[in-house]
Amino acid sequence: MTLALLLSGQGGQHPEMFALTAERAEAESVFAAARPLLGEDPRALAAAGGPRLHENRIGQILCCTAALAAWAVIAAAQPGRAAVAGYSIGDLAAWGVAGRLAPEAVLRLAAHRAEAMDAASGEGFGLAGIRGLPLDAIRAMAERRSCDLAIRNAPDSGVVGGPRAALDALCTEVLAAGARRAVVLPVHTPSHTPRLAAAAESFAEALARESLHRPPPGSPRLLSGLDGAPVFDAAKGLDKLAGQIAQTIDWAACLDAAREFGATRVLELGPGHALATMGRAAMPDARVHALEDFRSVEGLLAWIGGS
Repeated sequence: MTLALLLSGQGGQHPEMFALTAERAEAESVFAAARPLLGEDPRALAAAGGPRLHENRIGQILCCTAALAAWAVIAAAQPGRAAVAGYSIGDLAAWGVAGRLAPEAVLRLAAHRAEAMDAASGEGFGLAGIRGLPLDAIRAMAERRSCDLAIRNAPDSGVVGGPRAALDALCTEVLAAGARRAVVLPVHTPSHTPRLAAAAESFAEALARESLHRPPPGSPRLLSGLDGAPVFDAAKGLDKLAGQIAQTIDWAACLDAAREFGATRVLELGPGHALATMGRAAMPDARVHALEDFRSVEGLLAWIGGS
């Protein structure tokens, strides 16, 4: 069995996002590391719900906390051959899951990343998800409204970043042109667009101050969230990790890389199900689930083990 782990980006935070991991002793150190950065326990913050969950800094820390907590539970079961790729902020969490960065470093860097992005973007920006038109058409219509293609999800699906008013107008335009879905996302930063070049530079400096770890034996293979390439050279990998803040992400290439790695099972660590949905389309022969599909850790571990 070969497992591909997909680490979610922002947008799917919700009050039950820690339902499966909240009481697990294996994850307690991750929750403890997040607490001082958030000013309260991440489980309590999530359970309270509300718009705070989608504030950039809180959202990025929570997404990394969710991935690292889930991995702490799964790793204890020694899942065997695995690869990991992260979507947007999930790319940072992937360095923790792969054993390259300590969980405390990942969460500290998530806070810095969000703060740098907020400082670089200002108010009134965001992202929109569009599906059902060729990416070239989506890009062309976006650029006419001073927006940028932020993420390639599939040949007919992408995410666009720019001013929120322009994104609202773009969604109306693409739906009229035949798109199946177009919605402004609950994200307030034009991630993965040139507007965030200053944030990418700041994050690169923060990454350079951290100590990298040698991955323990059996750690998942790390795939770059920018282009799906395996990260063998840490310096080049860190350049991509920083650079993707201001560059278009090719998530479709990440899914291709997971398939080429031979993934027979695919698990999105959450929050949410968006990556699992894309994974099913890209890897129809694999068994694909989101963490949130499971009602118990025992059921999850049995599935990972081949049941």
